[in-house]
Amino acid sequence: MDDIVPPKLFSHLSSAADIVKGYDNVRIFSHHDADGISAAIILAKTMMRAGKGFTVTLFSALNDETVKEIKNCGSKCIIISDMGVSYLKELDDIDADVVVLDHHKGDLNVSLKRVEHINPHSYGIDGMTAGCGASMAMLFSVAYDQRNWDLVQIAFAGIVGDKQHLKGLEGINNYLFREGNKRGYIKKTDGRIVPSGDLISSLFLSVDPYIRGVSGNADGVSLLLKDAGIDASRSTNDLNDAERRKLSSLTAAKLIEQGVTTETMNEMISPVYVLKDWSVDAGSLASVLNSCGRSGKGGIGIGYGLRDRTSTAEAVAADEESRKKVLSAVMELDSKGLNKMKNIRFFDNPSSGFTGMLCEVAIRYICGSDMPVVGYSKANGMTKVSSRCTHELLRMGVDLSIAMRDAGTSLGGGGGGHKIASGAWFPAGKEKEFLDVLDKIIGEQLSAR
Repeated sequence: MDDIVPPKLFSHLSSAADIVKGYDNVRIFSHHDADGISAAIILAKTMMRAGKGFTVTLFSALNDETVKEIKNCGSKCIIISDMGVSYLKELDDIDADVVVLDHHKGDLNVSLKRVEHINPHSYGIDGMTAGCGASMAMLFSVAYDQRNWDLVQIAFAGIVGDKQHLKGLEGINNYLFREGNKRGYIKKTDGRIVPSGDLISSLFLSVDPYIRGVSGNADGVSLLLKDAGIDASRSTNDLNDAERRKLSSLTAAKLIEQGVTTETMNEMISPVYVLKDWSVDAGSLASVLNSCGRSGKGGIGIGYGLRDRTSTAEAVAADEESRKKVLSAVMELDSKGLNKMKNIRFFDNPSSGFTGMLCEVAIRYICGSDMPVVGYSKANGMTKVSSRCTHELLRMGVDLSIAMRDAGTSLGGGGGGHKIASGAWFPAGKEKEFLDVLDKIIGEQLSAR
C-alpha cells in the first residue's frame, strides 16, 4: 500500500474482514442512494463469492426507528455501509459483531466494545471528497479477498453518484482508480457538457445540466439540434469532434445565459469513467441505482448490480420513470421559484423523494449559488430536510453538517451529513421554526469568517 491508503486503515479493514469470515450469514444495511446501493452491491457480491448467506436492507436514513430494526434483526454479524457514525453508541449495545463502513463526520472518539467503525476521517482523509461509502466497501472487499478488484467498477458508481469526482479524484478514490485502471477494469475519458445517449431523449430529460428552454421542451431540443446542424436521430457517442464542439458551445451559451457559474461549468466536464464489464459509464450506472433506491425499488437496484438478468429491464425502466419525475419537479420548481431568507433559499417539496436532487439542481442551474438551498417535505408526522451549498460557500465558512444537525436537534429531531450536502428531520409543523434557526446558524457561520 502507499500513503493514499494509510497502512493502519488497511490493517483495520483486514481485522474487520477476519471477523466477518467467522460467520456463515451476514446482514447488510445501507443507504438507498447511489453510493449506499453501490456499497451494498460490493458487500453482497463479496459475501456471495465467499459462499456466505446474506440479506440486504436499504434505509432512506438512519434514525431511532431504523436503528431499532437493526437491533432486532437477529443476526450475529452485521455490516452497515454509508451510514452509522451518528448512532455508534446505540449500535454498540447490539449483541452482535457490527462493522460500520461510513464516511460521514461524527464523534470519532466514542468508546466501543463490539462495533468496528472504519471511517476515512479517522485517518485524516476527507470523507466528503476523498472516500465515500462505496470506496470504503471496496477497500473492505479487497481486504477480504484480493480477487474482488473487479468490483471497483461498482465502486465508481458510488464515487460518481456522491459527486466526489467533480474536483478530481483524491485520496482513497484516486487509489482505487489507479489500481482499477492498472488491472484494466476502468479508464477515464474526457467529459462533456452534452448528456450521453440518443440526443432527443437525453437533452429532453436532462437535469444535470438543466438547460432552461431545452430540458422538458421538445421544441427547444429540436431547435438546439437544428442550430447545431445535427440530425435529431443521432446519439452523443456518434458525433464527430466538430459536431460535439458545436453542440457543446451552444449548450454552454444557454447555461451561461441562465446564470450558471464557471465553477459549475467546469464540474460538468469532469472525466467520464468507462467500466470494462458494463455497457454504461459510471455516471449512468449511478443514475440507475439512485433511481431504483429513491423510487422504493432498491432490491431491483441490488439485483441489477449483481447482474441478475430479470432485474435489468425493470431497473432501466425505473431510471427512465424517475428521470421523468425529477424533470417534472425541477421544471415546477423553476416555474415557482424559491423563497429567500437572509442567508438561505428554501422550497417546500410536496411530492417528497427527490428533495436532495432538487436542491442540487436549484443551486447549480436555477436560483444562483450565493447562499445554501434547503428543501423540505412532510410525511408520517415528520418533516425531512435536504440542503446543498457550493465549494465557494464552504470557503466562506458554511458547514451544513453542523448547521442542519444543530437546527434539527433544537426541535427534537436530528441531522447531519457533509459540509456541502446534509439532511435533517423533526416533527412536522415546525418548518418555520427550523428555517429561522437554520438561517441564524448559517448567518453566524458566515460572520465568523
